[in-house]
Amino acid sequence: MKKVLDENVIPLFQEEQKPQDSAWRKSIPAQVFLNYFFAINYHINHSAEEAGLRNNAFFRQHSADLSEQDLQAIARTLHNSWSTEYALRATAELGDETYLRNALHWTFPQAYYSIFAGLQAFLYTLGTKTNNEAAIRRESGRLVVKNAYPRAIGFYAAGAYNDFSIHRLPLAGYKPGLQIAGKEIEAQAQIGQFLRTTRKLTANAIRQQVQKNPATAIRSSKTGKILDKWAAQHWQQITWRMGYTTLFDLLSRLRISSTQKEIDRFVEAEIDFKLFHECLLAIVSYMNGLHESYVAQAMGLAKYRKVVAELPDHLRSGFVTDRLHQQVEPLFTDGATHQMAAAA
Repeated sequence: MKKVLDENVIPLFQEEQKPQDSAWRKSIPAQVFLNYFFAINYHINHSAEEAGLRNNAFFRQHSADLSEQDLQAIARTLHNSWSTEYALRATAELGDETYLRNALHWTFPQAYYSIFAGLQAFLYTLGTKTNNEAAIRRESGRLVVKNAYPRAIGFYAAGAYNDFSIHRLPLAGYKPGLQIAGKEIEAQAQIGQFLRTTRKLTANAIRQQVQKNPATAIRSSKTGKILDKWAAQHWQQITWRMGYTTLFDLLSRLRISSTQKEIDRFVEAEIDFKLFHECLLAIVSYMNGLHESYVAQAMGLAKYRKVVAELPDHLRSGFVTDRLHQQVEPLFTDGATHQMAAAA
């Protein structure tokens, strides 16, 4: 696949001139971040035929031998996911602009950790039982590449620093603007940029970690001193540590932003906070629905229904049951696969 380099990114359109006042300039980082998540949601919604699991071979073949103890552990993990999503939804439903602005301090990590817990439940059915976030993201990257997820979120970046390649996102080579995506080409351009900037951050973080340790630091072949500047061959030496950069790495930026001063720049920005929360909630609901479907496939639909039926009222009578009926159960109807019928 052709590699997409920053210097070769194709301009998508001429940027509309805007007044360069101080408030607008300060809002640019937050607006770009909003654009990224809006673009992800836009891409999912406009990839209807590629956003579900019904025709996914990995899903159809998924099975697991789960003990009662395993079922209880998975149920607890799902409960964590649902409780966090419930809190996120409660905030979004308040709808007050000022409240939503300040709520970013907790809604960013809530969105991330709700999806993270759902992912943990899915990985548990595959035999991966860990709380280590880095290990979980590496494994999720492998699953994305193996087509375990719908094509709508199957995009990823690979390659060494300054030599990144974007996969399954054919329009990612265009340069995005600062406006909300209104076309698929704009959405893919913004997602492509998000993948590249996130992979750059990952590469730089690994470089810093490697060079801080005298035992792992890359040194000059002439002087033996730890190198301050890296060439292409040095970046290539750490590429294996990076794994693939996927949607899960993009979502992890929500966690990072919540723990740094960067969050204050978002709170002070002039952006559409209600739209931001709507995008986050839509992505969370979609991703959690995928993982819930995999869990139901692994444990059997009847056992999954039992998990939902035993939830507290505030969860059982809301979005969890809605997704069960609208997203999970349809996968087990119409004789979708022999395995599904057996699991049900």
